[in-house]
Amino acid sequence: MNKIYYYQCLIFDCDGVVLNSNKIKTQAFYEATKHFGHEPAMILVDYHVANGGISRYAKFEYFITQILQQPFDEALNNDLLDRFATAVKQGLMNCEIAEGLDQLKAQVPNANWLIVSGGDQQELREVFAARDLAQYFDGGIFGSPDTKDTILAREIENGNIIRPALFLGDSKYDYQAAKTAKLDFIFLTEWTEVKDHQAWCADQGIIEKQNLSFLYE
Repeated sequence: MNKIYYYQCLIFDCDGVVLNSNKIKTQAFYEATKHFGHEPAMILVDYHVANGGISRYAKFEYFITQILQQPFDEALNNDLLDRFATAVKQGLMNCEIAEGLDQLKAQVPNANWLIVSGGDQQELREVFAARDLAQYFDGGIFGSPDTKDTILAREIENGNIIRPALFLGDSKYDYQAAKTAKLDFIFLTEWTEVKDHQAWCADQGIIEKQNLSFLYE
């Protein structure tokens, strides 16, 4: 029997798991900061890729304080967030959606599904509603500015996440958040930007699968 029947809750990251949107967001970080010059923008891009799953809020704070090396400026931060949101929104509305959500939902109709993402929560909810994806995630769609650790702890505490639960992610932070929350974890490789994922998953003893299709085949 497919082990998926064992889980009472399925928790999905968004970018690189449900939507093929990692490259969209990577490019958006460059677009949002390129007016400061190519080099600072590329340093942020590299930082973003190395820290997949962490929110844009933390990354733009890092850009201001560590890359530009100036005191945190709220007006500048808000301008960067606006530039990023403009660059990313159209891509999220048009990017590829993971195959098989219908089949998977039919197989486990009683499991609670959640999105727990580093993406902006309001933006995620708007995109998922517009693309008719919100219907699958009856447990809720959650994102930044709250961190994944905060979201998982809160939803476990309020009974929305009931173990046994499985987190499906594509970043090192996804795994760390799942481990901290005592959730099972599977790393999805098809759209990940983690360059050393094979060696890293082997070292950590993490199960790797290409995409969501393994759950319903």
